[in-house]
Amino acid sequence: MVSLFDSVSFLHGPSSSNRFMLAPLTNMQSHADGTLSDDEKHWLVKRAEGGFGVVMTCAAHVQKRGQGFVGQLGTFSDDHVPGLTGLATEISSFGRVALVQLHHAGHRSPADLIGEAPVCPSDDPKTGARGLSTQETEELIADFVAAAVRCDRAGFHGVELHGAHDYMICQYLNPELNRRTDQYGGSLENRARLLMEIVAGIRRECRSDFNLSVRLSPERFGMRTAEICDVYRALVDVGVDFVDMSLWDVFKEPADSEFSGRRLVDVFAEIPRGATRLAVAGKLYSAADAQRAVDAGADLAVIGRGAILHHDFPEQVRRIENFVMRDLPVSPETLKDEGLSDSFVGYMRNWPGFVTEPAS
Repeated sequence: MVSLFDSVSFLHGPSSSNRFMLAPLTNMQSHADGTLSDDEKHWLVKRAEGGFGVVMTCAAHVQKRGQGFVGQLGTFSDDHVPGLTGLATEISSFGRVALVQLHHAGHRSPADLIGEAPVCPSDDPKTGARGLSTQETEELIADFVAAAVRCDRAGFHGVELHGAHDYMICQYLNPELNRRTDQYGGSLENRARLLMEIVAGIRRECRSDFNLSVRLSPERFGMRTAEICDVYRALVDVGVDFVDMSLWDVFKEPADSEFSGRRLVDVFAEIPRGATRLAVAGKLYSAADAQRAVDAGADLAVIGRGAILHHDFPEQVRRIENFVMRDLPVSPETLKDEGLSDSFVGYMRNWPGFVTEPAS
């Protein structure tokens, strides 16, 4: 049987000491200008200390107008590098793989937060977003690459491109939203061009051993599972280090009837991937869940809720054979003990049934 505590090597950079990866989790803890706060640093370093082999930041925006939420970490300015450098140093001191997730919210950027109308691949009357010109699309690619270079300078082992959850890269992949007539719209090859040019730019501009991964959604948000399988294959062909599939439920049956009778994890685990690794996220709440994921062929189990509730989720699994995350809801005090700040606890109150309500 594959062990959750096997090391995992990558095409670039250091190996992970185990198969546990911290999910890139929104936490609303950083400063208004995108610089890293002590609270966000504490949250992440505590997960490195707690045993996650791969520690990834929250989504960090690559353009000021790409901000998606209050208190979001930034990578769009050199002013962000000093804080990122300290974070990378501390995560690495525990022998962990330190990664930043690079992000642009696109039409999900709140206008009152960014001070202008949001942008996306094509005009979107539903959100009031305007479509980017070809030149602006090329500038967006350059800004993703520049953000990766900053993370490289800061000492991170690599970056992940957020191509899931209806954010900008996902919006370009979405044929319902991307109605462009230039080289970035139309066919799947054209809709994926933004992503593939960012990948190529990062490989060109960052150090030779820089880890590069991509997060994808296989369904929802206009995604077609068969098309995402093709994007997955294209990423394998160019040698990304791992593809992080956000499945919502690793073991559910796909919504697309073309793939009925299989589990989502199987759809992607069965695609030949050479030395590219597969990470999967979605309702992995226990030692047994994580083991099932790697037994199904995944290389990394991505832990979200369990990592919020237990900074040392991997160590708990190591010590307790049948470990299961805490029952919900939990008290604010419990979350603070696990390294969440008041603002992060406040954000978690938006998740129904997660945090106990104060006595009336």
